[in-house]
Amino acid sequence: MAERFDEGTKVRRSVLGDAHVDRAEAAKTPFDEPFQILITEGAWGTVWASDGISPRDRSMLTLALLAALGNFEEIPMHIRATARTGASKTDVLEAFQHVAIYAGVPRANQALKLAKQTYAEMEQE
Repeated sequence: MAERFDEGTKVRRSVLGDAHVDRAEAAKTPFDEPFQILITEGAWGTVWASDGISPRDRSMLTLALLAALGNFEEIPMHIRATARTGASKTDVLEAFQHVAIYAGVPRANQALKLAKQTYAEMEQE
């Protein structure tokens, strides 16, 4: 498992950036450390580390799933990740349009609002 954790940490840093991962690590406590290990090994060391689909496609799928399920808290983080994964603004818009049709306009609308805010912040940074 150490190898999967190490690979997950590497992939997580490549997608989310060192600053984000450093903040998450600094905020980690003994209470949530098992959860952090789980997502590092499972999400980042297994799913995101797979070469089955491109990081660009993973970004689009992740954003669409977050929006479709109403998990809006992580959308800004994954919008920021598109700068590293290669998913363009057009790609993100297309993903959210699919959400509108298959999961509902209100969820897609909220996701687009968050994306617009996050892109505006990114342009000012």
